[in-house]
Amino acid sequence: MNGEIAPPPGPPPPPPPPQPMNDMHDQNPHRVVMHPTFFWGKNAEILFSGWPGTRTGMYVLSLVFIFVVSVLVEMLSYSQLIKSSENNNNLLGGAAETIIHGVRVGLAYMVMLSLMSFNAGIFIAAVAGHCLGFFLFRSRVFRNKSQIFRP
Repeated sequence: MNGEIAPPPGPPPPPPPPQPMNDMHDQNPHRVVMHPTFFWGKNAEILFSGWPGTRTGMYVLSLVFIFVVSVLVEMLSYSQLIKSSENNNNLLGGAAETIIHGVRVGLAYMVMLSLMSFNAGIFIAAVAGHCLGFFLFRSRVFRNKSQIFRP
């Protein structure tokens, strides 16, 4: 350079255009779309990435899975699996009840997370499972008359 001052660099290049924040605008046809409202259809993503996907059989399996988990939540909520007696160790009984409670809460959260897929079929399967579980384990149909609550 012959003593000349170099011109200042030009302005920086413009930033890239912002990407859409919502999956609804994604143009990838193989990507599962998350819906912000209830929808009908087998193309959903429930609990795990890519599950059940787009196959009808896997969607039916997910409906059965959520139904059974909902029944199990009700069973664990209303069944007295640990019988109390004066001969039992309170520490072991309390630990067993705590483990059962933890399993029940974990299963209930799995059902809740599956409902966040906003799939109407999953919603119906979860409600039907809870209803059947309540009917089997809590309703007066299968209890002794001495167990029915009377205010």
